[in-house]
Amino acid sequence: MRVRRAEPGDLDALAALAGQLGYPSTPDEASSRLRLLTAHPDLHAVYVAEVGDAVAGWVHVFVGARLESDPFAEIGGLVVDERHRGAGVGEALVREAERWARGRGMAQLRVRSNVVRKRAHRFYEREGFERLKEQVVFQKRLA
Repeated sequence: MRVRRAEPGDLDALAALAGQLGYPSTPDEASSRLRLLTAHPDLHAVYVAEVGDAVAGWVHVFVGARLESDPFAEIGGLVVDERHRGAGVGEALVREAERWARGRGMAQLRVRSNVVRKRAHRFYEREGFERLKEQVVFQKRLA
């Protein structure tokens, strides 16, 4: 397995994996999102894990800045192809996110996970994450 930065040649896999995460996406949508994130390499990074010649998972990590608290790193998304789950891909991606965060002086790495993703919760707890709080997410459509 090899972990590396995501690149334009990965768009089909990035989109397909976003769909497995529950966010159906096209390669064009993945392209515009990846361009936005990679335009700010000091604040965002997207890594892929390759198994053989195929992308088996990806992680997006970013710096979270708030007025009320010190900056922290956050995993914005992490998905492992269902055919590769349980094989260490997720762990490798988390390690890369941790490395990136430490390289930016971050003392904390956070992740948010939908309450229905019990398997993901167990994964994060095995990786050393502690539950911080539960919250409700609100959204207001602007367009």
